[in-house]
Amino acid sequence: MTDPATALHEILGPKGWLSGRDAEPYQRDWLNRYGVAPLGVARPANTSEVASVVKLCREAGLAVVPQGGNTGLCGAAVAEQPNAVIVSLSRMTAIGKPDLDSGSIVVEAGVVLATLHEALEPHGLMFPMHLGAEGSARIGGLIGTNAGGSQAFRYGMMQDLVLGLEIVTPDGGIWEGLRAVQKDNAGYQLRKLFCGAEGTLGIVTRAILRLYPKPRQQASALLVLPDFAAAISFGAFLRGEAGEFLTGLEFFSDVGLRLALKHVPDLAYQLETRGDVYLLVELASGSSRVPLDEILASALEWGMEQGLVSDGALAATGAHRAQFWRLREEQPEGQRLEGEQLKHDISVPPGAIARFVEAGAKICGGILPGVRINPFGHLGDGNIHYNLSPPEGRADFDGKAELFAEALSSLATQMGGSFAAEHGLGRAKVVMADRNRGLVERELMARLKGAFDPLGTMNPDVLVRASRERKTFE
Repeated sequence: MTDPATALHEILGPKGWLSGRDAEPYQRDWLNRYGVAPLGVARPANTSEVASVVKLCREAGLAVVPQGGNTGLCGAAVAEQPNAVIVSLSRMTAIGKPDLDSGSIVVEAGVVLATLHEALEPHGLMFPMHLGAEGSARIGGLIGTNAGGSQAFRYGMMQDLVLGLEIVTPDGGIWEGLRAVQKDNAGYQLRKLFCGAEGTLGIVTRAILRLYPKPRQQASALLVLPDFAAAISFGAFLRGEAGEFLTGLEFFSDVGLRLALKHVPDLAYQLETRGDVYLLVELASGSSRVPLDEILASALEWGMEQGLVSDGALAATGAHRAQFWRLREEQPEGQRLEGEQLKHDISVPPGAIARFVEAGAKICGGILPGVRINPFGHLGDGNIHYNLSPPEGRADFDGKAELFAEALSSLATQMGGSFAAEHGLGRAKVVMADRNRGLVERELMARLKGAFDPLGTMNPDVLVRASRERKTFE
């Protein structure tokens, strides 16, 4: 058999096959925790080339690691063994013409999310997925991780925004599932299996995405609250009062605000008072006749009367709104610039957020007294980015990172939540999943993996451990 690297070079050409130093930019994950030098990086230009690469790698016994923008936080998009080929979708960036009547669009997997937003702008349509990495995250990766973002409670996760998929299967076959319909009950919901599969069942090459009319108006407010219990109560009131107009319900703490104001240039806090918790509330409507400002102002007044809201302001202009959003969006950057940190991607039922934050603080303080806790995230769907910084004056966590991760994941599980809310499992959380999810659930996942990829060449050791797969099928 021809040397695999030579054969892949022949299939893809010099722009499509990278090795040696040219492959280094694709080698390490976003947090620089995972990744070894692969055999090389394949950059196919179309679905047919993806299929040829996968088939050749299967015949040669090489692992295949799909990679989008490589912005994931769990190490799923890099190789962990040298006899692997990273398949980057970065050259597959075609965006189809939006179907205005149906509210859908066909895109290739390598399209950057921000580029899709820009392409839809002239058509009065939007794709309602927004997250911090949208300037580099690609559609295929967002599907593979079943991304959520700040509007998930209104529009759903990525699996709710995908109508159809084209997939290259682990044996190099092509599944043509590009059907632009919401209702398709002709058997198993295959398209949803690939949302969150992190490239372990196949490679997404094209997708039909669901679009929505772009809002004609928005109303935003930044609120100060005394504690998380008040935030939960006010959030529940907002969901009833604002209903279908509520598109943003983000929270952050004063710990995170202090770090962001300390480290991020040109960041300003516009209110007169400070509190323990802040809420960023946004309403939107496709109709200019809905009195959004009145609805939001009335809700703010009620919150103050009830003692749930200490202070607040409505955004008077688009620039004012952008300033509010920067305070929330710069939370990760402020903490990163402070130094060493631990990230935990937690979800609990929204009504349990306050209890989780309180219990988590006691647990973390017991593990390392003085540890600084920066919870922020999405109040509407219960997603908490529970990030830690060392105590003042310390540069590290005294080797206790695993203790924090295990304790917090166990707490989330006990509360009926998840230790992997929207970042996935990748390589980082496979052992954690084995400890916190039941045997039947983990075995079902392993059986799915074995059914789709019996040779185990598609992104091995992501989501489920190879040892569990072998145990299942021996």
